[in-house]
Amino acid sequence: MNALPAVVGRDEFDALVVRTDYHDDVSWRAVTAALAQPWGDRGDGRYAAGLHLLDDPAWAEAGVDDVVAAVRADENLAVVFLADKTTMRTAHHALLAVTTLTREECEDDEDHRRLTEFGRSFRTVPAGVHDIHANLSIGNLGFEEYAAQAHDEPEGIYRIS
Repeated sequence: MNALPAVVGRDEFDALVVRTDYHDDVSWRAVTAALAQPWGDRGDGRYAAGLHLLDDPAWAEAGVDDVVAAVRADENLAVVFLADKTTMRTAHHALLAVTTLTREECEDDEDHRRLTEFGRSFRTVPAGVHDIHANLSIGNLGFEEYAAQAHDEPEGIYRIS
């Protein structure tokens, strides 16, 4: 794989979504429309969707490890979302949520095992992207808590309540 472009201009409050499948533009438009929907409940309405979309064919077919390595420079990024082949080909358009956490960032092996008990990735419907990103950003919930919720679902997909 060629070197991936640097991620520039992402606001720390914007969820990072990387398109890695370029076979279906209609599905991509459906995914981005779903991602752009207001989310949550802040008492006086819903939050605006903060997104940083990487829609550049240079990312086509990039694997999880390649994407994580390319975004590692962003210290304010706990999770990256991939719009991959599965995202584009399923009706629920579930994106792959991948932790940017590495073993080196954990206290020890036990801490790393606990944080990745259900893996370093899981699927989420587009409506879950903002909830996951926001809560991980402020440390309200951990990646492992979302991964556990997805793991407990019959399809293995996190669906916001």
